[in-house]
Amino acid sequence: MTRLLIVGPQGSGKGTQGVRIAEAFGVPAISTGDVFRAAVAEGTELGSQVKAIIEAGDLVSDELTSAVVRERLSQDDAEVGFLLDGYPRNVTQVMHLDEFLEGRGEELDAVIELSVPRDESIARLSLRAQEQGRTDDTEEVIANRLAIYERETAPILGVYGARGIVVQIDGVGSLDDITARIISALEARGLNRSAAA
Repeated sequence: MTRLLIVGPQGSGKGTQGVRIAEAFGVPAISTGDVFRAAVAEGTELGSQVKAIIEAGDLVSDELTSAVVRERLSQDDAEVGFLLDGYPRNVTQVMHLDEFLEGRGEELDAVIELSVPRDESIARLSLRAQEQGRTDDTEEVIANRLAIYERETAPILGVYGARGIVVQIDGVGSLDDITARIISALEARGLNRSAAA
């Protein structure tokens, strides 16, 4: 059983790496955005609440985010473990996740921190915006998103760092190089890839 969390600023490639690492270890990659979209599509009670908040242009509260993620982690495919991406995104959500996992007698095995210099994140996001024709991704908007990450999400690394489970990975290089770095760091911690991978 492998329980992982991947953390990194926007533009660090954590979505792409998360999917690759989850495949390598034979666990589902669970991104908050995907979980919200699935809950909305399935029309669950939580999904209806999420839909109303998103349509109003507001951020989903910590309590509701945690409830939706708990529902997802209770599905059969997550019994073998999981890789979380985008949750927990602040210290309050860390406490919610701890409580949920403790209730199941589980804990996170490792927190993968993809570290990418700020100017590299901005360059990658600007390039992605151009490629995808996203005019809303101005440098100002990108810098604001990174500031929110630094203010709200980076502190969770302090919490997990104190538990000795943070694996810091250099997030600069080719996709394959970065994936290989993550896998070898996790294997060094005694986590084994799935036989099917």
